[in-house]
Amino acid sequence: MKVDLKRQKMFVAGDWVERERVLEVRNPEDDDLIAVVPRASRKDMEEAVELAKKGAQVSAHLPVYKRMNILNKAADYVETHKETYAKTIALEGSKTITEARKEAGRCVETLRLSAEEARRVTGETIPFDQSEGGVGRFGYYERVPLGIIGAITPFNDPLNLVAHKIGPAIASGNAIVVKPATATPLSALFLAEAFDYAELPKGILSVITGIGSEVGQVLMTHPDVRMISFTGGMEAGLKIANQAGLKKKSMELGSNSPVIVLEDASLEEAIPSCVSGAFWAAGQNCIGVQRIYIDQSIYKEFKDQFVKETKQYRLGPKLDESTSMGPLIHEKEAKRVAFMVEDAERTGATILTGGKRDGAFYEPTVLENVPEDCHLGREEVFGPVVLLYSFQTLTEAIEKANQTDYGLQAGLFTKDLHRAFTLIKQLHVGGVMINDSTDFRIDGMPFGGTKQSGVGREGVKFSIHEMTEEKVICFKLA
Repeated sequence: MKVDLKRQKMFVAGDWVERERVLEVRNPEDDDLIAVVPRASRKDMEEAVELAKKGAQVSAHLPVYKRMNILNKAADYVETHKETYAKTIALEGSKTITEARKEAGRCVETLRLSAEEARRVTGETIPFDQSEGGVGRFGYYERVPLGIIGAITPFNDPLNLVAHKIGPAIASGNAIVVKPATATPLSALFLAEAFDYAELPKGILSVITGIGSEVGQVLMTHPDVRMISFTGGMEAGLKIANQAGLKKKSMELGSNSPVIVLEDASLEEAIPSCVSGAFWAAGQNCIGVQRIYIDQSIYKEFKDQFVKETKQYRLGPKLDESTSMGPLIHEKEAKRVAFMVEDAERTGATILTGGKRDGAFYEPTVLENVPEDCHLGREEVFGPVVLLYSFQTLTEAIEKANQTDYGLQAGLFTKDLHRAFTLIKQLHVGGVMINDSTDFRIDGMPFGGTKQSGVGREGVKFSIHEMTEEKVICFKLA
C-alpha cells in the first residue's frame, strides 16, 4: 500500500471502478495535487444503492462471528499500514502527522470495538401476561438491521469518522453507502481497501466519491436508504432533515463549545488542556474549545499563561514532526475565519495574540472583550480561535455558557464536587467534561448534542442502536 499521484478508483459494492470525470485532491498546505478520484454521477449513486439492496440481505444473514472476523481483519490491515494511513490523513487534510497518527490509531480501536459490540446486538423477553389479555402468551423482541445506511462524512476526521459509520453498520448487519467529504476522499477509499482485504462480501460497502449536490442528494432522498448518518455543518443538516423524508437520521452538526474555569481550578491542568482543545487540527474540531469563562479572581493569571502557551505553537509543514498546527482545509476557510475575527475586532474585541493569515494558514488566535452578539460569540468558528471571558458568579457563567443555539459538549475545571454537579445539571449539552477540555472523546461513549448540535448519538454501541430497530415476536401458547 502506498500513496502516490495517480488515478484512484472508487469502491462500488465490492468492485473498484474508474470514471472519465475526476476530482482533484489537493494538499491545502501548498495546493499541490496529490491524486485524482472518480467524480461519480447520480447514476453511479443510484447503482450503488441498488446493489446495496442485495448487500443488505447478505449482511443481515452474515453470522455474527463472521462480522467480527471481518471487522478485526480490517482493523489488522489499518494497524499494519498505520503510518501510510496517517500520512494520507495529513496530506489531504489539515492535521499534522502527529495528529494524524492518533486518528489512525483511533480508527483501529473503532473497528475492534465494532467487532466486540457485534456480539451484543440482543433483545429481551417480554412478560405478556402483564396485561390480562396477554395471559397464555410468550415472546421477546430482537434488534434487526434497518437495511441500507447512507453515510455522509466530513473532512476533519476523514478516516475515523468514516470508521464510525462503517464499523457499526457491518456489526449490526446492514449495508452502507459512504459519500466522503469531497476534499478528503482518499482516507475513506483506503479504509474500503482494508475491508476488501478482509473479504467483506460484495454489496455491503460502497465508497462513492463525488460532489455532494450531485450524489449526496441522491443518497439522502433515495427511498431504499433507511437511515442517513451525517456529520457536518448545521445548514447541511437542516437540509437533510427537510429533504430525507421518512427515514431515521443521526446527525452531529457542530458546536460553540464553552469551558468554565472556577477559582479553585488547577491552571497547570486547565491551560494546556484548553490550548490543545482550541487548536487541535487547526481548530477544525466540532468539540474544540471556543469560549472560556474564567472566574474574575484568576482571569489575568489565566489569560497571561494561556496567551504565553499559545504563542509557543509552531505553524509549518504538516509532515514535519516539530509542527504544532497545520493549515485550514482551504484558503477560503482561512479567509472566513479572518472575517469573523475582523468583525469581532470592529465591534470592540481585543486580539491578544494571532489574527494573521497566510494562504490557508491562520495563526492560533486569542481574543477578549468579544461582544456576545457578534459572529464569533454565537456561531461555530471551526478554526483556531478562542475567546476569553471573565465572570463574577456561577449563575452568570452558566447563563453565558448556555447562551448559544448549540449544545454538543462543555468543559469545567474545578475541585469542588458540589459545584461540579450543579453545573452538570444546568449545562444544556450532550456531554460535560470535568477537569478536561471539551474535545475529550473516546470512541465507545455516546456522542452527540442538544439543540442545533444534532439528533441521535454516535459511539459504536450507540450507533448500532440507531442502525437497528426492534422486532417483537409473540407466541400464543396452546
